[in-house]
Amino acid sequence: MKARIAPGAEVDEKATVGDGTSVWGTAHIREDAVVGRDCSIGRGVYIGPGVTVGDNCKVQNHALVYEPAVVEEGVFIGPSAVLTNDPHPRAVTPADVPKGPQDWTPVGVTLRHGASIGARAVCVAPVTVGRWALVAAGAVVTRDVPDFALVAGVPARRVKWVGRAGVPLEDEGDGRFRCPSTGERYTELDSDTLVPEGEEALHEGLPGD
Repeated sequence: MKARIAPGAEVDEKATVGDGTSVWGTAHIREDAVVGRDCSIGRGVYIGPGVTVGDNCKVQNHALVYEPAVVEEGVFIGPSAVLTNDPHPRAVTPADVPKGPQDWTPVGVTLRHGASIGARAVCVAPVTVGRWALVAAGAVVTRDVPDFALVAGVPARRVKWVGRAGVPLEDEGDGRFRCPSTGERYTELDSDTLVPEGEEALHEGLPGD
């Protein structure tokens, strides 16, 4: 099934939108952006030049995804969430003249496979939100988020672990956690590392272990 572009949406002729993707009215997808298959791009969404969005993503109404963000497969970006690209924003240079492209270098946010960004959350570049992590609504992310972490607050801090279903995990003790929704089990290797049960060996010998 070809992509469905609603009337009023603006998709640059140099952008790529995958089969099965829906782009709703007043969304704006800029030049050289790549949006994967079977995505939903909501009303008023902005996707900047060169941004990549993987397959099966949902970008909800009025979210702003500034270049050079990388959004992997299966990511959810909630309404009015923002992925920034300028850690030192100014409208003008120290000489008090309007800044142009030559006066700054955009830096991007990376959202890993399965991550979710809550409504009105802000990810301040450069940060990476890990696989299946969950950023609570209204949070401000200023540092990297581990895989499977639930972070909340300003600035965001980890408050729980979550599983692939997005539900907070139950602590079974001795570094073991269980998802009450799916029954999947996870192992906490340290305060910043949670892995699905059976994948512990994949992390042995990595830096920081």
